[in-house]
Amino acid sequence: MTYLLGLDLGTSSVKTLLVEENGQIAGRGSAEYPIQTPQPGQAEQNPDEWWQACQAAVRQALAEAERPVDVAAIGLCGQMHGTVLLDNQDHLLAPAVIWPDQRSPRQVQEITQLVGAERLIELSGSPAATGFQAATVRWFQQEQPEIWRRVRRVLLPKDYLRWRLTGDFATDASDGSGTLLLDVRSRDWSGELLAALDINLEQLPPVKPSIAMAGELRPDAASLLGLPPRIPVITGAGDTPASLLGAGVTGPESLLVNISTGGQLALPAFIVEVDKAGRMHTFCSALEPTQEQAGWYKMGATLSAGQSLRWLRDNVFRLEGEGAYQKMTAWASEVPPGARRLIFLPYLSGERSPLMDPLARGMFLGLTLQHGRPELVRAVLEGVTFSCYEACRVLIETGASPARVILAGGGARSLLWGQIVADVFNLPVQRLKTTEQSALGAGLLAGAGIGLLDPGTTSRLWAEYHDPLEPKPHNHTLYMELLPLFREAYWKLKEHLPG
Repeated sequence: MTYLLGLDLGTSSVKTLLVEENGQIAGRGSAEYPIQTPQPGQAEQNPDEWWQACQAAVRQALAEAERPVDVAAIGLCGQMHGTVLLDNQDHLLAPAVIWPDQRSPRQVQEITQLVGAERLIELSGSPAATGFQAATVRWFQQEQPEIWRRVRRVLLPKDYLRWRLTGDFATDASDGSGTLLLDVRSRDWSGELLAALDINLEQLPPVKPSIAMAGELRPDAASLLGLPPRIPVITGAGDTPASLLGAGVTGPESLLVNISTGGQLALPAFIVEVDKAGRMHTFCSALEPTQEQAGWYKMGATLSAGQSLRWLRDNVFRLEGEGAYQKMTAWASEVPPGARRLIFLPYLSGERSPLMDPLARGMFLGLTLQHGRPELVRAVLEGVTFSCYEACRVLIETGASPARVILAGGGARSLLWGQIVADVFNLPVQRLKTTEQSALGAGLLAGAGIGLLDPGTTSRLWAEYHDPLEPKPHNHTLYMELLPLFREAYWKLKEHLPG
C-alpha cells in the first residue's frame, strides 16, 4: 500500500502523520521543543532542535505503523511568519525569530510609513505586524547590522526544514504571503516591497506551487529519519492553509476556527479581498486559483488561544500530568455560561485581529470572592472565544457569511469549548476528529504533488467530524450582553496598561 508522510513544524512540536491513500492514519509521531525568551517580548527557537524533533517524530510514526511502510512522497507545512538567517556557508547566523515575537513595533511603524498603509495592504494583503518576516528582517538590519551583512539566505521555518531534507531552497505562495514581502495577487515576491526594505531578491528562495516537487530526500537525511533515500519531497504550505485542507474547508461556506497555541480564523476566497482598515489578513491558499479552487483565504488571528489555557495550567494552578486539561474543563462545566460575570481578555502576548496591538495586555475583569478555579477556567475559554468572534466580525463586515464553523486544533478536543464557540458565534460547530489537521493537509499535498489525488476533492473526502453542536439561543443572548464589556475593557484601559 502507498503511504504519504505529512510533517507539520508547529510552534511547540513537530507532528507527523503516515496517511494511506484513503486518508486513514497509519502512524502518528510528535516531538517537542521549547520557545526561548532571551528578552521580554522576544520569541526564538533553535532550528537544529526542529530538525532533531523531526527525526524523532518520523521514527515514532514509522514505529506506530507496525508494518513495512512504502512512503511515496513527503509533504510539509509549518508555523508561518518566522525568520531563519543563513550565511554563505548555509550556517545559522542567529536563532530563528518566530511569530509571537514582539521585538519590532518600531520597525512595523517604519515599514507602514515607508510603503504607505493602504499600499502595503493592497500589495501584500496585510498590515505590518510584529513577528512577520518583513518586520524581523528590518529589526536585524537596524539592531544587528553585523549579522545582517553576512546574510545570504532568509527562510521561513518549514523551508529550513525542507532544506535539511533535500538540500534545495524553495518556498510557496501560501507561506510566502505571510512574510509581508509577497505580492498576494501575482503570488510572487514584490519588487516594490523588497526595494523599500533593502532586501535582495537573491536572498529569498524561489516561489513554487505548494504541490510542486521541491527535491528528493537526501541519503544522509533519509538515514536519520529511518527512510529510504530519494523519496519525492513536495514544496508544501504554511500551517494555516494546510490546516484548511486537512479540515476539508475549501469554500467560503465554512469558517475554520483553529484553537491551538494561537487561534486562527480562516475563510477561503475566490478573489483577493483586503480589509483597508488593516484588521485582518488576506493570504494565498495552498491551492492555485481556478474557477473551482479558492486561491486565497481571509484570516483573523488571536495570539494567545490555547496558550492562555496553558498559562492558567502552568502559572496559576501548577497542574501536571496527562489529564490536566480535562480536569480544568470539568471544573469549567460546573459553572453556568458567563462564568458568573467574570471576563478574561486573552492578550498575554499582545493581540492581532482586530486590535493589531503588540502592547495589549491580558486581564481578568470582575473578580470577586465567589470566583474560584471553575470560573477562572470558564472565563479563559469564553475570553478566547470572544477574541475569535471579534476577528470573525471583521470577516463578516468584509462580506463573509459562513453557514457553519469547523473547529480544529487542541480546542476541538473539548466538547465544552465547542459548545461555547457555537453559542458565541450562533452557528453550528463541527469538531474535527483529528487534531493534526495541518499534518494531514501536508500529507494531502504530498499525494497531489505526485499526481496521486486531487487536493480539493480529496480534502473534503478525508475530513472527519464529530456530530454538530447547535447553538443555544439563550446562551447566545447572554454572551452578546457580555461582549460589549469584553470589547470596552481594552479600549477604556488601553492607556493605563504597562507597555
